[in-house]
Amino acid sequence: MAFELPPLPYAPDALEPHITAKQFEYHHGKHHQAYVTNLNKIVAENPELQDKSLEELIMLSAGKPDKAPIFNNAAQHWNHSFFWKCMKPQGGGALPAALEQRIVADFGSVEAFKEEFIKTGVGQFGSGWAWLVVEGGKLKITKTGNADLPLAHNQTALLTCDVWEHAYYIDYQNRRPDFLKAFLENMVNWDFAVENLGKAA
Repeated sequence: MAFELPPLPYAPDALEPHITAKQFEYHHGKHHQAYVTNLNKIVAENPELQDKSLEELIMLSAGKPDKAPIFNNAAQHWNHSFFWKCMKPQGGGALPAALEQRIVADFGSVEAFKEEFIKTGVGQFGSGWAWLVVEGGKLKITKTGNADLPLAHNQTALLTCDVWEHAYYIDYQNRRPDFLKAFLENMVNWDFAVENLGKAA
């Protein structure tokens, strides 16, 4: 069965003014769609891949240069599908108690967590992702380049922010720090992070 572009979990203009419908038109409708189209083409041309789940495709190709086209398109399909769920209209605000307790325990305070998350996202040179993950029972902030993702490093993703330029350039131009701050203050879906934290427990 072919992979499909998932619909956004909200209307394309639901996150305005923080992300505009035009930004989503390109990011979701063109960039994400391209990864899905390319992945389906690769799978169609390789019968041994046709019974594999998205996660199986990622794991069998991770770290293998000869399988980079599989990994890049499968991982980017996974990353973007996850990223859309990391946001919601009227997002941000107070953290659910279960998540706040874990963040305070592992980062010292919510503000310290937010500062480190923004610093990590800004510090990712070139294209990539900033993540909140669980590894070894502790919360950690990590960054990955290009299509790389926590799944390939035995980590459970709770949240991510896409810091590829195509994620924010229409709305923010070169102001990646402003995009990351808007993500945490106005768009982030803490409930989705709690849901993922429950799966990691």
